[in-house]
Amino acid sequence: MKITTRCGSSTIEALNAELLASASEAGVVDLSWLRSDTTVVPADIKYPTDSGLLTKGVSQIARLITRIKAASIAPRSAFDDSTPSARQAAHRIGSKLRRRSDDAKAEVLVITGELADLAETTLEQARRVLANANRVADRPVRRLRRMLADLHHLIESVGQLIAQTRLRLAGETPPAKTRRVSLHDDDARPIRKGSLATPTQFGYTGQVTDTRDGIVVDYELEAGMPPDAPRLAPAVERIITATGTVPDAVTADRGYGQASVDAGLEALGVKTVAILRKGQPGAARRSVEAGDDFVELIKWRTGAEGRIATLKRQHGWGRARIRNLEGARIWCGWGILAHNAIKIAALRP
Repeated sequence: MKITTRCGSSTIEALNAELLASASEAGVVDLSWLRSDTTVVPADIKYPTDSGLLTKGVSQIARLITRIKAASIAPRSAFDDSTPSARQAAHRIGSKLRRRSDDAKAEVLVITGELADLAETTLEQARRVLANANRVADRPVRRLRRMLADLHHLIESVGQLIAQTRLRLAGETPPAKTRRVSLHDDDARPIRKGSLATPTQFGYTGQVTDTRDGIVVDYELEAGMPPDAPRLAPAVERIITATGTVPDAVTADRGYGQASVDAGLEALGVKTVAILRKGQPGAARRSVEAGDDFVELIKWRTGAEGRIATLKRQHGWGRARIRNLEGARIWCGWGILAHNAIKIAALRP
């Protein structure tokens, strides 16, 4: 994994582009029809709760400060390990929630507030420890320098979690665009894509564009839940730049259904754009959507979900095992490279 992260996502993207260009020159890639769809790539984290994240933050800060002290740095500031108290509070929250009553929910809020107070106390002590450790170690060794950087990151993360918890206790919901759901994955965000099995997932939003032969000719990952529509035309433009070929037809689901998307694709030279519009279409639009070519493309588009399922099941898109957005792009990029290599090898004469 260390070697993988050293390559960086740009290197993986260049490998995928080179493979696609070589296959295109060999006449293996059929770019006449393209389809795009988005999916959630979950981050490698557990289901987050305010109390669980605060408890974990208090525990990890205490463990890290113990390691810093063991590395011959003796901070003058006292530090009290509040891990047992934090875990006890988390256990009390779990026991209260089993009652499933309004009184239990009120008691949970009170305990959560106590846990936030405990985390704030730990944070104040950790800041003093960090300041003293930096003063004592003018030129710390590499290992100690890394531990001090980790402590600084943990302090910032737990501070953000405390602010989110205070916001929830005040009856407000933290904004999803900035909500922290992990101590170590800074870019993972809550995402709702309409899944019945998992209404809320935590990770990144990926877009996949493939051909009739199942070759993925473009992919991208973004943090949070950006709108689908503005992502389609840039993806097709990247494909045209990489292969020098303009697709005859492009299709996608209703999430991309905007007149501006059709206009952008037609400006790139795409002849047929088969995307159902949102809302109730007019008579002219209904006649377009009833055309044989349009209907055929819409039926073919449903296979995009199967392509994404294959990527999730066989090529790592089911969970990004490297932290942060850059790590997820590296992880998923390797999956695309493996998938395309298998597909192209099977298609070569």
